[in-house]
Amino acid sequence: MSAAPQRVGRRERNKQEKLDRITAAARELFAEHGIDEVTTQQIADKADIGTGTLFLYAKTKGDLLLLAQNATYADALAKGKVAAEAAPDTLDAVMAIVRPVVECNRKQIDNGRTYLREMVFGDPEEPHRRDALRLALQTEEAIGAVLQRDPRIEPSAAPALAHIVSAIMFLSMAATVNAGSTVDDILREISDQARVLLPR
Repeated sequence: MSAAPQRVGRRERNKQEKLDRITAAARELFAEHGIDEVTTQQIADKADIGTGTLFLYAKTKGDLLLLAQNATYADALAKGKVAAEAAPDTLDAVMAIVRPVVECNRKQIDNGRTYLREMVFGDPEEPHRRDALRLALQTEEAIGAVLQRDPRIEPSAAPALAHIVSAIMFLSMAATVNAGSTVDDILREISDQARVLLPR
């Protein structure tokens, strides 16, 4: 006999509803104005909550950016994994995963670069940062799964290669020298470096 599904209580529903409003408000304001031009007060006002309530969900503006970007990153990664399944060539499959992640990160360049900085240098125990780091790991694992499909790559080498490709991707997106680069410029840089690593 299976247990009946537990109903979510009103308090939990209210918390989730507030979190959804905060996420939507932060996403919209950051996309329109960039992180540097948006205040936490503006996000609280748009989400129709007090700033004290806002800080229960995210302690800093950087945490709010992580919250807003994580859902977009997750969608991009899911799209990339699907595209990689249809790519017969290993490099093409790797780049199928990488492309939507780069596109997501470059929608608003300052936001994307700040997101990466917050992900890497912030407190790894903060929940939104932990979610971002989990997404980075999932990206690396997706690349590793693609590499393991290639019989020319030793299965034991695939995780290390995936780690290197992932590092290349994140460095290319975050580098100050690439601040003015287009999505295609970034993808070309990543592809050129990954091509050196992968069997041809």
